[in-house]
Amino acid sequence: MTKHEHGSMDTKVQEKVFEGFIKWVVGISVFSIGVLIFLAIFNS
Repeated sequence: MTKHEHGSMDTKVQEKVFEGFIKWVVGISVFSIGVLIFLAIFNS
């Protein structure tokens, strides 16, 4: 096996996936809060 050098891994793909995940989580959170506010206003 080759010797691993710490810090030599290319993490561009992982960073892009993580950024997409964070955007998705923020979007779902904003949508959920919006639905809760809508339900609170109209006493559903």
